Amino acid sequence: MENLLRKLDLTSLRLFVAVCHEKSITRAAEREFIAPSAISRRIADLESIIGLPLIHRHQRGITVTSAGETLYGYAKKILGTIESLGAALSQFHEGVRGNVRIAANLSAIVQFLPEDLAAFERVFPAVNVELDEQHSHEVLKRVSERMVGLGICNEVSGIELFETVPYRTDRLAVVLPISHPLASDRELAFELIADEIFVGLQDKSALMQMIYGQAVLLGSSPRVKVRVSSLDALCRMVHAGLGIAIVPHQVGQLYVDVLDIVVHPLLDDWASRQLWLAFPSHDSLSATELALVNFLTK
Repeated sequence: MENLLRKLDLTSLRLFVAVCHEKSITRAAEREFIAPSAISRRIADLESIIGLPLIHRHQRGITVTSAGETLYGYAKKILGTIESLGAALSQFHEGVRGNVRIAANLSAIVQFLPEDLAAFERVFPAVNVELDEQHSHEVLKRVSERMVGLGICNEVSGIELFETVPYRTDRLAVVLPISHPLASDRELAFELIADEIFVGLQDKSALMQMIYGQAVLLGSSPRVKVRVSSLDALCRMVHAGLGIAIVPHQVGQLYVDVLDIVVHPLLDDWASRQLWLAFPSHDSLSATELALVNFLTK
């Protein structure tokens, strides 16, 4: 048994199967584009390894011995398994099977990824996607440490170190209690609300850093009364009258009909934000990761 494992090779088995199928070394050599003498040597090597004759040669071709018939049956199974393995592995090369790990910020997860990943799953049902919610800076950190293959985040410092492709754009909006004096306005500029009491996310979020930065430019400092960890919680806090909030417009619209709030787009240019797919380089992507990148950026 140990001798078989160490010395049997797939090429010899393939040629032996061809000979058994054709019942002729010459015809098998023509089929495999190899010299008959090379096939004869391969079969002689097999017979030496096994210690039994596998074929009998005669003028009209060959006759397979009982040992040869046994080897023929197992060789076909072995080669069939190898072909199935090759077909399965080729799916990984083509990106239709495998695993993808993504880190994405809250904005992408809440607004776009559920529908986009569901559509991707319908096209690539054998691909498993693991999604990790993080702030934009942490998204980039996880990509750089190869904890995930892809990141989706806003444009924050450090993103220039990665290869990026645009994913989606969103528009920020102001969420106000329905009783707020500005509730009847259709659109608002940030300077009108910069001195209000805010409900905000944690300081690490790209959204809060943007709000702080814009307030500084206006000579103001946002007064954040309550901090929460999710966008839906922001809207609920506004509903309770604890302050106003800035959220992606699409998120705010989800709660207009169920909470006592109004949602007005921010007029400022910076309120239009680009979400990016970030990764070390195209060469670093697996076929499965590349398939997801291509799908999300169509």
